[in-house]
Amino acid sequence: MTHLLQSLSEIASDYDAIVLDQWGVLHDGATPYPHAIATLERLSAAGTRFAVLSNSGKRSEPNAQRIEGVGFAPALFEYIMSSGEALWRDVQSKQITQTRFFPIERTPGDAQDWAHGLDINLCELEDADAVLLMGLPDGADLAAYCATMDAAFAKGLPVYCSNPDFQSPRPGGGLVTSPGVLAFNYAQQGGTTALYGKPHEPIFRALESALGTSRLLMVGDSLDHDIKGAAGVGWDSLLIMGGLYAKEFAAGDAQAVLADLIAAKAAPHPTYMIETLK
Repeated sequence: MTHLLQSLSEIASDYDAIVLDQWGVLHDGATPYPHAIATLERLSAAGTRFAVLSNSGKRSEPNAQRIEGVGFAPALFEYIMSSGEALWRDVQSKQITQTRFFPIERTPGDAQDWAHGLDINLCELEDADAVLLMGLPDGADLAAYCATMDAAFAKGLPVYCSNPDFQSPRPGGGLVTSPGVLAFNYAQQGGTTALYGKPHEPIFRALESALGTSRLLMVGDSLDHDIKGAAGVGWDSLLIMGGLYAKEFAAGDAQAVLADLIAAKAAPHPTYMIETLK
């Protein structure tokens, strides 16, 4: 049975470092969650090392700026790895050979910022040899994006998805659809799809290498991405109940809700769970 914690300090000393998801764990996109900053400051002062592993289509530096912007001191985090950073590095090193990308982005300009330093072109779909799937605007019309993906499939274009999340939390407890939905459907259709980020092994191994240890705890709010990914590489995991599944956990007994979620998603059990980062 997954052990219910009251405080992260109960287990922090059992690990060489603690790896944190960003959205749903540290903040909701605009505001840090209650106790999160104080918890990290207290544990960091006691010697706990922290890193961030985020399914963000943007590179690591913009994510570091976002985290600082909502109130977390940069010195709290030894390393910040995003899925967008991992994809950028593969393009930069020529592991990805396509050079003409049609971007799908949350905010106009995101793809241009991401592509800085790369010898690639961002172009219209008819001129592209690949799709860069970074993000979706909040409240996006999925039907229109599905039509775009159908056109990409007809051209036989590979899709590089740098945010494989299905949903992301927003201020006030809201949820929005994330790019992983389009990538999943494209793969189900038979399209060539490369997914960067959790739960896929390479991004976890990259962070292990950066931190110099595999005795790590993954703290996240997604069974599909954080908990599954951690289990796949042998890390322990801590599920935040107040993130992606806040409404479900608010409606019933924690162990019963978790059992239902695990059964519905065919997901592994987290090692621990806690209401929020505290």
